[in-house]
Amino acid sequence: MLKSLLGLLMFGGLTIALGVYTLPNLVSDWQVRGSAMPYADARVTQGSCSSKVFVHICNATLSVQSKSGRYTREVNYVFADFHTGAYTVAVMADPARPEMLTTDLALDTLWNRTVTAAVAGLLLVGLTLGSLLGLLRG
Repeated sequence: MLKSLLGLLMFGGLTIALGVYTLPNLVSDWQVRGSAMPYADARVTQGSCSSKVFVHICNATLSVQSKSGRYTREVNYVFADFHTGAYTVAVMADPARPEMLTTDLALDTLWNRTVTAAVAGLLLVGLTLGSLLGLLRG
C-alpha cells in the first residue's frame, strides 16, 4: 500500500508537471510555427539543457523589448535526441504576437517534442492510474 501511495504521489506529480511546465510551451509553439521569425533584439537571459541518456530537458528565460513593452517568457522543452555537446539557439517570435517568444531549437524539434510529450504523458498517466488502483485494492 505504501508503494502505491508513493507511486501515486510521484507519477501524479510528474504528470502535473508535464501539464503545467511543458505542454503550454508546446501549444504556443504550434500556434506560431508558421509565422515565427528571428527576433533581433530578443535575448536568452538564462538557459540550460540537461541530458538523461537521450532525453534532453531545456529551460530558458527569453526577453525582448518591443514597441509595445518588455516581454519575458520562461520556456521548457523536453525532447529525445542523440546529440552530444551544447545547443545554440536563436530567439524567435511571431511579429504580430511578440509575447509568444520561442527559439529555433523549439521549432526545429516541434514534432519530436510532441511525440515525446505524448509518450511520456501516456506512460505517466498509466503509472498514476496503476498506482491509484493498487492503493484502492489495498
